[in-house]
Amino acid sequence: MKKLILTLCLFVAASQFADAQIHFGIKGGINYNSDSFREVTDDIINGNAESRTGYHAGIWLRFKLPIVGWYIRPELVYTALKSEVDLRTTATTSQKVAYDFQKIDIPVLIGKKFLKIAYVHVGPSFQYLLDGDLDFDAVSNLKADGFTVGLQLGAGIELGKFGIDARWERAFSDVESEIISSIGGANSTTNFDTRVNQIIFGLSYRF
Repeated sequence: MKKLILTLCLFVAASQFADAQIHFGIKGGINYNSDSFREVTDDIINGNAESRTGYHAGIWLRFKLPIVGWYIRPELVYTALKSEVDLRTTATTSQKVAYDFQKIDIPVLIGKKFLKIAYVHVGPSFQYLLDGDLDFDAVSNLKADGFTVGLQLGAGIELGKFGIDARWERAFSDVESEIISSIGGANSTTNFDTRVNQIIFGLSYRF
């Protein structure tokens, strides 16, 4: 009797797994970044970074969970972002300087479709900051690599194989980075937090 029950359970589980829908595709879009510089320890940068637009591109998978109707969507995304900071060049003057950085995002979203074409999803986003560049000659070195975790919350629509969505991303943990500069005539080190908060607009294609 126990063997029969176990066989039936395995059969039901296998049939449910076979019914699970697995989709994959590509995606890309624009990112609106804000507050990429925070908690500056010295008076080299005046306030937080001003927002500018970047872009992203990547791949995604979607596993529809049987019975419950929800899905899991992991993604692997390359993101390039731009900001503008007010860099203090002397005790009384400052200059607008571009700050560019790149990162790898791995969001793992849990979502639900409704009305046949619309969906909402939410989940953690694991991020690794690859590189950063502050466009100013007096900055000789910028260490901006690090790992952080954030949250993504979004919604969108899917029309056939094409999808459009919008997301809000908020970073939870900080990324300790530093600038080594010769502003003022002597080398100095400035620590800052490069956590990323952004709004993301994307297009996707399902194969």
